[in-house]
Amino acid sequence: MPNLAFIFPGQGAQYTGMGKELSLHFDQAAAIFHQADEISSYSISKLCFDNPEGKLNQTEFAQPALLINSLAACEVALLHGLKPSMVSGLSLGEYSALVTAGSLTLEEALPLIQTRARYMQNAVPIGRGAMAAVLGPDIEAVEATCEEDEGIVSIANYNCPGQVVISGEGSAVERVGKILKSKGYRVIPLAVSVPSHSMLMFDAAMAFKGDLGKIQWKESNTPVISNVNACENASAQLVDILSSQLYKPVRWEDSVRYMMQHVDYFIEIGPGSTLSGLIKKIDKSRILGNIEDMRSLEKTLKKVNEL
Repeated sequence: MPNLAFIFPGQGAQYTGMGKELSLHFDQAAAIFHQADEISSYSISKLCFDNPEGKLNQTEFAQPALLINSLAACEVALLHGLKPSMVSGLSLGEYSALVTAGSLTLEEALPLIQTRARYMQNAVPIGRGAMAAVLGPDIEAVEATCEEDEGIVSIANYNCPGQVVISGEGSAVERVGKILKSKGYRVIPLAVSVPSHSMLMFDAAMAFKGDLGKIQWKESNTPVISNVNACENASAQLVDILSSQLYKPVRWEDSVRYMMQHVDYFIEIGPGSTLSGLIKKIDKSRILGNIEDMRSLEKTLKKVNEL
C-alpha cells in the first residue's frame, strides 16, 4: 500500500446529518458518537444528525461536532485497513489529527475543544470581526495591503496557490477587500461569527494556553504536521503551538507541500471535501478522495485498491 496522509477538515465543513450513515453501518463509528454523548453535557450525535435549533453553525457547537465526526470517520478508515503515515488538519482539524496520532485521547480532546470554541466565540462581539476569501495571483500584494491598513487585518489562511483568507476587524477586512477588488482580485466574504487566526484572538489564545497546559501530551505515534509551522513538533511544543494557532495563520499549502515529500496520497477524513479541493490546486494527482459516508468510502477504497 502507498504511504497515505489523513487530513481532517476544520470549521465550516459541518452539515446536518453528517456522520449518521457511517454510524448506522459501523459499530466503531457509532461507538465514537456514544462516547462523545457520555462525555458531553448535550447529545453531540443528535446535534450532528438532526441539528436541533440550528446550533450546528455556531462555533461553540460546530467545533466539537466536527471533531467527533472526523474521529468516527477515521475509525471506519482504519477498520478498512487504511493507515496513515502522516496526519494533519485545518485549524480545528489539527486536534482530530492529534487524537488519531495518539497525542491525546478523545476524553481529553472533546472538553478541550468545547473550551476552545467558547473562548473563540466570546473573544469578539458579534459583528466586530469578519473573514473573506481572496482569489488572485499575487499573495505578497495581499499581505502588503493588509499591513498598510490602520486596523486589525491579516492573512488567516494560506490555502493553495492563488487563494488566501483574510481576517480581523470587519471594517478593516472591508477596506482591504475593496482595495483588492479594485486591483482585480476576487473577494468573497465568509459567513462566520469569529475572526479566526487574527490578533483579535490573542486574548482567547492566552486564556486557552492554561487549559492546554493541563493536558498530559504524549509523543505521537504518527507524524502530525502543524498549521503554525508546517512541520512536525515534539509534544513539549504543543502548548505553544496550539495556543498560537488561534491568532497565527494556517499555513495549509506549506503543510501539504511538506507532506508531499513523505507521502504518496491524501485522504480527507470527515465532513466535506474542501481540503481535497485545495490539494488538487497544488497537485491533483495526489488526492484519492474522502471518507464521510458510504458512497465516498466505497469510492475511495476502490481507488486505493486500484493502486
